[in-house]
Amino acid sequence: MTDEVQTTTFSISSDDGETDEVTVPSGLVDLVAEGDQTDAETVGDLVLLSFASRAHHIVHHGQEADEDLEAQEAEVMDLFEERFGVTFGEATGHQH
Repeated sequence: MTDEVQTTTFSISSDDGETDEVTVPSGLVDLVAEGDQTDAETVGDLVLLSFASRAHHIVHHGQEADEDLEAQEAEVMDLFEERFGVTFGEATGHQH
């Protein structure tokens, strides 16, 4: 086992000018990358997957969701399908 784990830092910026950085182990980025994806594409996939997963959980397995929250979940699912070419249910095997 190596003593030093290499990391990669990603910068995030929003439309309103807010910024943040996140640092993750580089080997994990390589591990979950598909094909010849860039590191940034891999992290982008994980971000969208995470938001879709959380939205699904909140709407379908959490507290009661109002119309606005249900609309947000529907939108992230559309964005998920647009990016990955399959529905969240098809990708995860978790369908309702």
